[in-house]
Amino acid sequence: MDAAKRAEELRAQLNHHSNLYYNEDNPSISDGEYDALMRELKAIEAEHPDLITPDSPTQRVGGKAKRSAGVLVPHRVPMLSMQDLFTREEVEHFANDCREKLGEEITFLVETKIDGLSMALRYEQGKLVTAITRGDGRNFGEDVTANAKVISDVAVQLRQPVEYLELRGEVYMTTAAFDAVNEKQELLGKKTFANPRNCAAGTLRQLDASITKERGLSFFVFNIQDVKGKTLRTHAEAYDFLKDCGVTVIAHYYVCQTNEEIWQAIQTIGEMRGSLPYDIDGAVIKVNDLDLRTQLRDTAKNAGYQVAYKYPPERKETKLLDIELSVGRTGKITPTAVFEPVRLCGTTVSRCTLHNQDYITGLGICLGSTLLIEKSGEVIPKCVGVAAEKQPEGAQVFQIPMVCPVCGEPAVREDTADIKCVNLNCPAQLERLIGHFVARDAMDMKGFGAVYVHDLIQQGYLSDVADIFTLSQHREALIEKGIIGKEKNTDKLLGVIEKAKKNPPARLLTGLGISNVGKSAAQALMNHFGTFDALAAASEEDMVAVNDIGPISAKCVYEYFRQPRNLHVIEKLKAAGVNMAQEVAAPPAEDLPLSGQTVVITGTLPGMSREEAAQLVTDHGGKVTGSVSKKTSFLLAGEAAGSKLTKAQQLGIPVLTLEELLSKLQEG
Repeated sequence: MDAAKRAEELRAQLNHHSNLYYNEDNPSISDGEYDALMRELKAIEAEHPDLITPDSPTQRVGGKAKRSAGVLVPHRVPMLSMQDLFTREEVEHFANDCREKLGEEITFLVETKIDGLSMALRYEQGKLVTAITRGDGRNFGEDVTANAKVISDVAVQLRQPVEYLELRGEVYMTTAAFDAVNEKQELLGKKTFANPRNCAAGTLRQLDASITKERGLSFFVFNIQDVKGKTLRTHAEAYDFLKDCGVTVIAHYYVCQTNEEIWQAIQTIGEMRGSLPYDIDGAVIKVNDLDLRTQLRDTAKNAGYQVAYKYPPERKETKLLDIELSVGRTGKITPTAVFEPVRLCGTTVSRCTLHNQDYITGLGICLGSTLLIEKSGEVIPKCVGVAAEKQPEGAQVFQIPMVCPVCGEPAVREDTADIKCVNLNCPAQLERLIGHFVARDAMDMKGFGAVYVHDLIQQGYLSDVADIFTLSQHREALIEKGIIGKEKNTDKLLGVIEKAKKNPPARLLTGLGISNVGKSAAQALMNHFGTFDALAAASEEDMVAVNDIGPISAKCVYEYFRQPRNLHVIEKLKAAGVNMAQEVAAPPAEDLPLSGQTVVITGTLPGMSREEAAQLVTDHGGKVTGSVSKKTSFLLAGEAAGSKLTKAQQLGIPVLTLEELLSKLQEG
């Protein structure tokens, strides 16, 4: 392929994946795959310097500041990236080059490179005044001061105040904190985070600092960007000073002089992988003398005084003993490989996920296969293949049975690669289902938290969502056991449950957790059929005839009301007195101001919640959807509008403020 054309392709791919990683916090390829693309582009540009462009990914930091996440703050000191190295020879070349320019007696500092999100802290007279993200690295970052102050590792007041101090560090999540957040996301029926870095990045940009505090972010400092009122000679000396100030600095670092010492420090850090409570994605090698650093030239993207060594994946063979099947709270059946224990990155592992049937089939995994297991700078081991020459004779590729291993009900494979148990009352899914049922968008039982849900199931009080409405029968026992709390708390929650019986039936339908039936679909169905009895008796064709209901949603609803277990739950809800009927809504008048218009709502609206705004739109004949498309009539946008605003602008969709919408309705 022509070099210019290939360079253009690589730039497009790297820009796309860089945007997903830095700005969307949702990478779609591994660090290793990204690094391979970057190395190929660097090689082409080195051979053809005329192909280098100012906006090439090799010439700039990958992120950009997001105006939606907070106020933009100008950088006083650039927050540059580092050149990645992959071999011992490259590390020694960097060290030798530094000695040639700075003198043979210089020392280096080697430290862990944690996979997180960069943040700068500015102190005046010892008091934290501003915290900003890296953003584009040179011009602007996002102001995240409020969130930084609730991170326990961030010093709000220094024990040794100086006139001015700017620090750079890394926001990250321990694996324990990450697991806890994802556990809660699952209980609430929300999307889980792909990895700790994504979760840390999204949490730091939260508009609500209480969420940031709840998720337990961690932070350490790895550089002094600027200081006034204190003289420091070396990076190691700076760490000692910061410790005296009460600042959390990087935990593992080594002062080295010779190439052999540098390489031994890199190896020592490499052996820590898997035993640390957080993910690392390499080791950093930096010139220790602070004054000498200024003699090393920065590039547009990378700091000249430091580089990052990336560890190669550690891979070992092991025999597959068994494949265990588990059911998650969404009903997904996950296969887990159980294999002979092997040592990887400092820890012994004997299990890893096999994801889904496509993954198993693609790698040709059979019971008795010899698996290739590796860790690539991450804590979680993964199977990357099988030793083809060691496959058992006559063995067949493992097939996940189409039966739920927990409840024994049939499983189905939908449009995705996942095989799911569709029994919503399956014990494995019960916590997630009840968490969804009591949530704000469904039955809105305020105060019915995930801990109560878990404990009530464990104590045998909840076997399905209908049992919630019989908890009042166990009031004395609940108070005695303190599951919900003392008398006051218990009565408060029981009152909330009693009040929820009068909710509109669309909320109940939403809460049942039927696949492909959200708030809008539930409202449309109840507006059309009026009662649960009428909906249960309807055919798929009857449902598809309802505006906004497609064949997939209709099929899911139809099948839900054909399963005896579900009908039993509906009967229990009826017996408990839960509202299941409403008046059938009259067809919207054609002359309403928003008749026939599709609206998307995003951001924080002044003086009005999104739910109230959605009701305002529907009351005036409009329809509210969750995503922007060419069919969107206009976007109603408030503060921190985010990606929906960007997409609307790209598609040329009109954007209205709440004030403009109210004026439009008044004119109508």
